[in-house]
Amino acid sequence: MFIGNRIRRTLTVAGAAAAALALWTLTGPVAGLDPSAETGGELRTIGAAPVIAGSLVAGLAGWGLLALLERIAARAGRIWTVLALVVLALSLGGPLGSAGDGTSMAVLIGMHLIVAAVLIPGLGRTAREARPVERPEVPVAHP
Repeated sequence: MFIGNRIRRTLTVAGAAAAALALWTLTGPVAGLDPSAETGGELRTIGAAPVIAGSLVAGLAGWGLLALLERIAARAGRIWTVLALVVLALSLGGPLGSAGDGTSMAVLIGMHLIVAAVLIPGLGRTAREARPVERPEVPVAHP
């Protein structure tokens, strides 16, 4: 059965948020770890809403970048994947620098990695190559 790219991408973004929320649920409410991070000079427990919102923002931003690259780049999927991996590496600076404790750091890094594990292959597989720009033929005058 054929599933269009828009549906695949929507399911991928939703799946990334669901995966992050599942990890948060297992580590927070179930295991009682309550991951925390310092924001604005204050240590705050990370709740479900920021986990979902952050995952959705990352997924929609990735989708938007992929759509743009598909319009302008010959190897959109490859370029997007490299950029996504760079963004993942940079995003890990958040938990590394602001986690409340070692356990929180591990949980938050896990959330970043699980979102990336869903988004990068999920969106990357949907990449289409840019369509060549059609240029009108210019008549050549022969002497």
